[in-house]
Amino acid sequence: MKIALMDSGIGLLAATAAVRRLRPDAELVLSLDPEGMPWGARTPEKLTSRALSVAEAAAAHRPDALVVACNTATVHALPALRARLEPRLPVIGTVPAIRPAAAGGVPIAIWATPATTGSPYQRRLIEDYADGVVVAEVPCPGLAEAVERADERAIDTAVAAAAARTPDDVAALVLGCTHYELVAGRIREALARRDRPPPVLHGSAGAVAAQALRRIGASPTPGVTPGGAVTVLLSGRPGVLPLPALAYPEGRDLTEVAPAG
Repeated sequence: MKIALMDSGIGLLAATAAVRRLRPDAELVLSLDPEGMPWGARTPEKLTSRALSVAEAAAAHRPDALVVACNTATVHALPALRARLEPRLPVIGTVPAIRPAAAGGVPIAIWATPATTGSPYQRRLIEDYADGVVVAEVPCPGLAEAVERADERAIDTAVAAAAARTPDDVAALVLGCTHYELVAGRIREALARRDRPPPVLHGSAGAVAAQALRRIGASPTPGVTPGGAVTVLLSGRPGVLPLPALAYPEGRDLTEVAPAG
């Protein structure tokens, strides 16, 4: 089994780790776009063009499924990706975990990039899954970029700013950018500095990984021996994981597997 994941940068690490937890034996193709990042700063048309290029580079390695491990790319490029690649290659988008966060009926917040916050796509998800629930949309400028660089000071600054914009009564928090899942612990700590428990965090990585397996009719086998080969593509060319990836456990775990030859 071979699963491909794509993103402009290392935000795909959270979904990659989730895939490996479910299927440690799966081969992985990680298709990043360092020459085109950040995608969120681009127009929808240019973002879609970059995403198609990155997806086609991954598709050339004949994976069984392709995960779009980026909320912003899913918002703007998923229809074009599916039109280009399906049905021969199932394409799985990343949807913010609004539905499970809102299931309890408590006030929720959605942290997302400025490009995703307030988008028609996110607003439709809120209407569909959080009707009647108090929802605060919180843009997090600079946070994804800081995570991408593994810049600890910039991460703390961006997290603190977003936490200050998050209402005190929020009981569930949606991590609406895949990069944010890599610093979930810091986000939890920032929101715990109040006179109440921190909100429950809801990411998308686990659900996306499970959906990828469902789309190809595969079952989780978490107890098997790890060792599926890892292929890294950088803007379509063979490469290695960017150095900042090693600042996160999800990136370090991948270096324990021999790259594909």
